[in-house]
Order: sequence, then structure tokens, then C-alpha cells
Amino acid sequence: MRIPGLGEVVEDVESEWYVSAPMPVAVLGGVECRFVVDGYDDDARQGDFHAAIRAFLALDESALQAAAPHVYAYYRDVADADIEIQGPEQVFDHVRLGTEPTVSRDSQGSQRVCVSIESECAWEPEHGLQIVFRDGVKVTKVGPYDGHLSNPSAYVYHNSGESTIR
Repeated sequence: MRIPGLGEVVEDVESEWYVSAPMPVAVLGGVECRFVVDGYDDDARQGDFHAAIRAFLALDESALQAAAPHVYAYYRDVADADIEIQGPEQVFDHVRLGTEPTVSRDSQGSQRVCVSIESECAWEPEHGLQIVFRDGVKVTKVGPYDGHLSNPSAYVYHNSGESTIR
């Protein structure tokens, strides 16, 4: 099967996901990533997937860096004393970004197609870091990986509770 923006994809029969061939992703520093597309076949608005993929692939690293203050706030809320990060400009030095962005519709929340990246971070080895790009273009959720693409208020995790990225 062919998905616009990703080219030929292969179906993982067990999960019913589609997986792309590796391709460079500029927002992740040009790292080669295999995209996972979930829920595409049964979606009545497949064009939303195409638009989110196209938008995500057009982003550069500045889109990820714009989320650094929120990632840093997550670090400050859960970090132990073994790791010291001085500020948002250093937080990504302690993150190993995932290489399998998942594209799926947020069926529980906004109903938008999102690109979610599950990453490892030094301060939370158990739950890691999840970064969600709504419509593939705007970071709307940062925090521990929980598999959810949004919350009712599209929150960003930080030490004083929940806040919204608009």
C-alpha cells in the first residue's frame, strides 16, 4: 500500500499498523525514522493523515526546540538528584528521541491526527518522554509516555499542574 508522504508501507498483520521504510526526519535532527500508521484503513478522513505527515516532515528542529521549556518542566517535576540539567537549552542533551513516530487519530480527545514520539530520557527511565504533534505541526502534549494523544485541555506536564499550549 502507498500512503502519501511516506510512500510504500508494509502492513504489520498482528497490529494492523502500516510501517514505512526509514526516511530522514528534519525535526528530529535528520535521523532516519520508520513511521508507524495506526487506524488508517478504517478512517473516513484519510486526507487528515496525509496532511499531518506532510506537515510533520516539513518541520525543522526549531519546532522541537520550542517545546524545550515544557520538557524541562517535566524534568524538574520528576527528576531525582542524580541528574542535573541547568535549563531548557540543555534538556534535549538528556533525551534519546524515538525513531518510530506514530501517526494516528486521537479518537478519545480532539479527533485530530497526531504524530507521537516515544523517547527515552535520563530522568525518567521507566515512563520516558512522549511528545505529541497535533496535526503533525504543533506540540500539544509533553510528559511521561502514556500512549494518550491528548487530554481534554491538551495539557503540557509541568510542576505546577496542567497548562495549555495554544
